[in-house]
Order: sequence, then C-alpha cells, then structure tokens
Amino acid sequence: MIEQQFYIQGSDRIIGRTPDVSIKIRNSGLVVKKFKDLFLKNLKFFLEGEYLKFFHPFTQIKGVDENSIQEINQEVQIKLTALKDTNFDIVLLYILVLSSLISRIRDIHFNYVLEEVLKRVGESSKKITKNQIQLELEDLFMKNNSNISILYNISYLDALAESFNFKKVARICKIQKSKYINKLVALIISSTR
Repeated sequence: MIEQQFYIQGSDRIIGRTPDVSIKIRNSGLVVKKFKDLFLKNLKFFLEGEYLKFFHPFTQIKGVDENSIQEINQEVQIKLTALKDTNFDIVLLYILVLSSLISRIRDIHFNYVLEEVLKRVGESSKKITKNQIQLELEDLFMKNNSNISILYNISYLDALAESFNFKKVARICKIQKSKYINKLVALIISSTR
C-alpha cells in the first residue's frame, strides 16, 4: 500500500500513475523504508483501534500537524461509521486507515506544487487569468497527464525526504519538481494561445 502507484521496490524509481513514467532518485528506497518503519513502529495502536495514537507520530512528516491528524482521524471515523454494518476484515481496515493518511500527506504537498504552477504561469504570461490556469490544470488532470502524475509523487517523496533528513534526496526532488513544473507551465501557456 505504501509503495503502490509511487515506488518500484528495490529500484530507487519513483513512478507516475503507472511505471511507464518514472525517474530514478538515488536512495529514495531508504526514504520509503523510513516511512514504512514509522508505520510498523506504531502498528500496535492500529491493531488496538487507537487510530489517533497511530497517527500522532506522523506529525514528524513535513506539513502534517496536530490539526491534520485530527482531520485524518475524523475522516477515518466517518468511513468506519459508514461501514459499521458490513463485515470487513483487518486488511480492508488497514487500507482505509493508510489511504486516508497517505492521501492527506500527498495532497498537502501537491497543493504547494499547484501554487507554484499558478505563480510561474502568472509570471510568464500576464494575459492568462487564474481561472484559465485552473481550467487548463483540470483538463490535464482529466487527461492523466504524465507530468502531473510524476509531480504528485515527487512532491510526496520530497516531503518524506525532508522529514527524515535525506538532504540529497530532497535536493534532487526539488530539481525534478522544478523541471516538471516548468513542463506544466509550458503546456498551459501553449494551450491558452
């Protein structure tokens, strides 16, 4: 679950939505392992149903604060309430809890990327409105643009690398993010001409 649509195990490769789009980032596997270790270290709380305690150590991830943890916990509780009359197993529960946490971390950091895209397009072309940029981004999302899918995962890895003090990995992520942001900016500018 932690590596799904993100990382090819044992290869130091970060992927987009599919393995067709990937980049090699040295030591990214060590970053992913640190993140997995954080899950495993707190597995006891998950198994006991103490999700707030399970989530709390993840405040060490850049951008995740107590408020985020409360929101993630609330989201999980709502999902559990909706499933209360169904017969589900521990695997489904694990997927539900993990997906809520991982999605929140990814979204926090991908939103920073989107802000940067808006800023760079605005700096490059004063004629394009924020609304036009948003529409172009939505169109790229709908078309599963490969730049967006790889950016989503690079920004996630960057956050994890910074959180676990892998400075070289974080620096490479920032370089790659900038490269793919520039590609998105060029696509948006060319499509609005």
